[in-house]
Amino acid sequence: MPSSDLAGAAVLVTRPAHQAEGLCRRIEEAGGRPVRFPVVEIAPPADPDAAASVVDRLGDCAIALFVSANAVERGLALIRERLGALPEGLRLAAVGRATARALEAELGRPPDLVPEGRFDSEGLLALPALHEVTGRRIAIFRGEGGRELLARTLTERGAHVDYAEVYRRRRPEADVEALLRTWETEGIDAVTVTSNEGLENLIALLGTRGLEYLRRTPLVAMSRRTAELAAERGITAPVRVAPEASDAGIVAALCEGRMGKAEGR
Repeated sequence: MPSSDLAGAAVLVTRPAHQAEGLCRRIEEAGGRPVRFPVVEIAPPADPDAAASVVDRLGDCAIALFVSANAVERGLALIRERLGALPEGLRLAAVGRATARALEAELGRPPDLVPEGRFDSEGLLALPALHEVTGRRIAIFRGEGGRELLARTLTERGAHVDYAEVYRRRRPEADVEALLRTWETEGIDAVTVTSNEGLENLIALLGTRGLEYLRRTPLVAMSRRTAELAAERGITAPVRVAPEASDAGIVAALCEGRMGKAEGR
């Protein structure tokens, strides 16, 4: 990637603080300047005993399905704490590439089931192995709340589904005034958001004044659902969807959109 692709652009990075470094590094390598402003914080679940109960019965499951890298990190830690290791014969599924990479990094092998082409819940559900689940027990490792599509569809196909909610997301404390001063004096040339919740939190944190800046700043989203939400929230600037759900995909979308630093700043 040429070092001038982002041409000094200031890019707002809204990933959780502990997950932002890889994206910030890629933005810098592409010639941009990351502006860190985490809008989601990862915290322990409100009811850790509920997730522990699911893990204790994991030996009865045919598949453990992980929806995010956070689910991998927190879920495997809980499995090791409660069981020592994964039960023999348990198949592992990952919603997307980042989640699959997290599993492989933790376990030294790729998951058994990963979507082909479309890296989301719909892509995972399209796999033949998840059509043949009648009578099987499946554990879904995720954060509290979120989409119900996976559990609903697998239940309709005859599976017994349990949620292991191993973390919760919350809106962090943030120095919004400092960000707004940066936006006003130096400019933000592009915004990145990686989830619907992240976009909603960003809008809430920015308030009325900041929302006006956001509405006219080009945005890169991780998914089509988030891009659609941006339109619903009145964002009129161009919105691009990353070609894949990864840091590399986000930077590719930024570069493709030619989101270099605006002239006159």
